[in-house]
Amino acid sequence: MTRIVVAVILSLSLQMAAQTASTSSAASNPKVRAITGFVRLDRATSGKQIADALVVLRKVKSEFEAAGYQVETLRLTTQPIAELVAGMTEEQALAFLAALDQLSVKEDFIPNVGPAMMHDTDDFSTMHLLERALSTLPNIEASTIIADEAGIHWKTIHRTSELVKYVSEHSPRSQGTFNFTATAMLKPMSPFFPGSYHTGAGRQFAIGFEGANVVADIFMRDKGNADAATADLTAALTKHASVADKVGNKVSAETGWSYVGVDPTPAPLGDVSIAAAIEDFTGARFGSSGTLTAARIITAAVKAVPVKQIGYSGLMVPVMEDKLLAQRWAESTYNIDSLLAYSAVCGTGLDTVPLPGDVSLEQMDRMYADVASLATKWNKPLSARLQPIPNKKSGDQTDFQDPYLFNTTLHALP
Repeated sequence: MTRIVVAVILSLSLQMAAQTASTSSAASNPKVRAITGFVRLDRATSGKQIADALVVLRKVKSEFEAAGYQVETLRLTTQPIAELVAGMTEEQALAFLAALDQLSVKEDFIPNVGPAMMHDTDDFSTMHLLERALSTLPNIEASTIIADEAGIHWKTIHRTSELVKYVSEHSPRSQGTFNFTATAMLKPMSPFFPGSYHTGAGRQFAIGFEGANVVADIFMRDKGNADAATADLTAALTKHASVADKVGNKVSAETGWSYVGVDPTPAPLGDVSIAAAIEDFTGARFGSSGTLTAARIITAAVKAVPVKQIGYSGLMVPVMEDKLLAQRWAESTYNIDSLLAYSAVCGTGLDTVPLPGDVSLEQMDRMYADVASLATKWNKPLSARLQPIPNKKSGDQTDFQDPYLFNTTLHALP
C-alpha cells in the first residue's frame, strides 16, 4: 500500500471521526424549543415589522444550528390583544387575527397575542373576541393573567373559566384550549407559549430550551444522590444556557434588538420525557414518593444557572405533552392535587390537564384559584392550561389529533 493511499485513508478516517464526534455532541444537546421575539405591531406596517423580526429570529436560529443545536420553533409575541385591535369592530379584529394566523403558517412562526385580561377592571369584550379566535383559528395563542403583585384577579378567573368552556365546545375536537393558558405571577417576556406576553416597545427576544434529555442523562448517572444530581445538573444546564447567552448577545450586538434572557426550564415533549427522567432518579413510577424531591432538585439546579434568566425558570409537567406523563395520568399515579403539591417546589401549575366535559364553571374557578393562591403565596410563576372535552366522561379516552398532545384517560373530579 503506497504512502499516498495510507495518507488518504488516514485523512478520511479522521474526517469520519470528527463527524461522528460532532454528531454525537449535537445528539446530546437539548433542542431549542423557542426563539421568541417581542413586537409592538402597528397595523398599517405589521407585515414589514413581522418580516424584520423574523430576520432577527432566523439569525438566532442559524447561530444555534452552527453550534450544533436543533431549533424547533420561532415565535412572535405581540402587545396584549386589546391594544393590538384597539379601534376595530369585532369582525374587523377577527379578520386581522385571521390574517396574522395565515401569515404565521406561510412564514413558519407561532403567533401569540398576549393576555386578553390583565386586571379585573379590563373590558370583558376582548374575551369574547378571543373566544371566537381560539375556536376558529388554529395557530393564534393567548392567555389571561389571574394573579400578579396586586393579588388574585377573581373576576378574571371566572371569565377565564367561561372562555375555556366556550372554546372547548366550539373548536374542532376541543383543541383550541391547547392554545390558551391562565398565568399567575409570570413576568413579561417569557419565551414559552401560551403564557408569553409583553407590554413594552418590542424589538426584544428570549430563548427557551427543551432540556428534559439533559435531566435524564444526569438522573440516570446520579440516581438517588440528591447532592450530586443538583450539582451535576446545574453544571449541565449552565453549559447550554451559556451558549444561549453567547448567541443572544452576539445577535443583539449585530441587530440592535435586545436579548432579554434564557429560560433554562428543561421542558419535555413527547419521548423527551421529564417523567422518565424523574423515574430514573427515584426508581419508582412518576407520582410515587420521591417525585416531589426530584422536582425540587431540578428547580434548584435551574435557579442556580448563572445566566440572565427569564420566564418560568423551573420545571414543567405538561400532562399531555409528555408521552410518559400521559401514560401515568391514565394509570392514576398522580392527579391534580399531586401537580399542585409539586408546584410548591417548582414552576409547573396545571398544564395540559384533560377534564371531563361536564366539569362545571365553579369547579374550574376553584382550580384556577388554587393555582393563583399558590403562586401569590410563594411569589412564583405558575400557569393553568385546562382542557375540558365535551361529551367525554370519567373513564373515556381523549381523542385529540395534535402532534404535540398524547391522548390519555379522563378522571372524575372530586
